[in-house]
Amino acid sequence: MMKLSFTTLGCPKWTIDEIIERAAQYGFDAIDFRGLGDELDVFKLPEFTTNLEQTKQKISAAGLAVSCFSSSVQLVSEQNFDKNCKEIEEYAKLCEYFGAKYIRVFGGRFEMDREQAVQIAVRQLQQMADIASPHGVKLLIETHDAWISCDELVKIMEQVNPQQVGILWDVHHPYRMVQEDPQRTWEVLGKWIEYAHVKDSLPAPDTTLGFRYCLTGEGDVPLEQIYRLLTQNGYDGYYALEWEKKWLPDLAEPEIVFPQYVSFMRALRSGQVV
Repeated sequence: MMKLSFTTLGCPKWTIDEIIERAAQYGFDAIDFRGLGDELDVFKLPEFTTNLEQTKQKISAAGLAVSCFSSSVQLVSEQNFDKNCKEIEEYAKLCEYFGAKYIRVFGGRFEMDREQAVQIAVRQLQQMADIASPHGVKLLIETHDAWISCDELVKIMEQVNPQQVGILWDVHHPYRMVQEDPQRTWEVLGKWIEYAHVKDSLPAPDTTLGFRYCLTGEGDVPLEQIYRLLTQNGYDGYYALEWEKKWLPDLAEPEIVFPQYVSFMRALRSGQVV
């Protein structure tokens, strides 16, 4: 069964009720919380504090789950260590309450020797994982920032507890940013991959990013190959649409993008040409 989710990064103007209602309407299975409105740290909001039980009941009544809480934690950031640990603790409690298994973290960027950065990341990741695991929660480090290449991320994964730490494969970034073949990504990291972010783009050398995001299936990211790789190797995690509307407000509206994503992914699952 293909399980579909989306990060709330793609719908920054929606209320919690709109998020839940449209997730169910469009055919998603779950929601990945990466902010709500203007607040990225959802554990600070009434919807996840004083009105927590009401939020849980609404999500459950809609037939939905929470697939992940996506944090802002960056591992190579020693000056923010205490703050990051607190964030992990708050999200771990929410995960336990909602029955969610994962908290996303970033490796982050750095200005130091990479081996030094690896050791800092490993140490902090393990300490944060020790906070999360008593709540039944695993931390997922994303293929992002300075850790897009499988050859770099594997240096961290070989030194942490795989029962506490896994990988979130942002399928876009390794292919687009470092021209990594998805087959190689899987060969190196596959045994740790438990969650996937999906988005599509086309090269655009004249732009700041060097590419333009587009509707799923309308770019050249090899999503069909990636889906086959995952399914053939027994992947049973979520495929979460990450539409970066909060950071890039000129992107198409979620009312267009989200249902199109569901249609594309269903066609992919059934083997139809989209």
